[in-house]
Amino acid sequence: MQAFGKFSTSLDMEYLTEQYIYIQESDEIIDIPQLEKMLDNKRKTVIGTIFLYNPTIAPIGYNCNTKLASQGYEFNGKYCELSFDNYCNLFASAIKDGYRGKLIEVKYLFGLNRPDIEPTTVLEAFDADLDKYTSNQLTRYDKQLNYHDYLNIRLSGKFVFFASGNRFDKHHKNIIAYARNLAAQAKKLGKEIAFMYDNNYDATESQELAQFLPPLATGKFRDVRTNSFKKAFSTYPPSILKTN
Repeated sequence: MQAFGKFSTSLDMEYLTEQYIYIQESDEIIDIPQLEKMLDNKRKTVIGTIFLYNPTIAPIGYNCNTKLASQGYEFNGKYCELSFDNYCNLFASAIKDGYRGKLIEVKYLFGLNRPDIEPTTVLEAFDADLDKYTSNQLTRYDKQLNYHDYLNIRLSGKFVFFASGNRFDKHHKNIIAYARNLAAQAKKLGKEIAFMYDNNYDATESQELAQFLPPLATGKFRDVRTNSFKKAFSTYPPSILKTN
């Protein structure tokens, strides 16, 4: 598998604006011109989308320990090949037959490319921004780079696999509505929706509440989640799956 992406910066903040993973037929390697040629014909080459929470990933030769700008990265609006993060490692081992020779787009609820996104101060700012999103008010984080205009979102391929999280703070009502609206819009666009869920909610409730289990976890859920993700992607398109 290979991963590719585009990065942008605004007001000293760095965002991942596009990401694709290529599931190889065998051992072949594609380069950036080949990727761009495939993206010229998305209807045939991009077979679906995986939705995650936020990115923590870097181009090959760079790392996520400091900002890319401080490492000399040039934000030139071009695609670059990405170093694998933990999600890419999982995708490489889990997504195989039925997906080979194709691209899968990876989208995120929030495009801010940094590891410490969970602190309340960040999420409070996101929640406040989403409250202002449809107005002319200024937001702290870039409207176009950090968020999706869900009513105008473009989704290629047959499916959307949501793995964007299930532990939204109840007082972050705008974030919850945002995640729920993205899922509802994907369904409205005719995409086959897939995700993992557990005993807390059934499949219908999970979709209505945007409670989509992330495939990476710690402790006793670690193997359960990764194995369930692999099982979900053992079919094409991926399946809605209850974890054991």
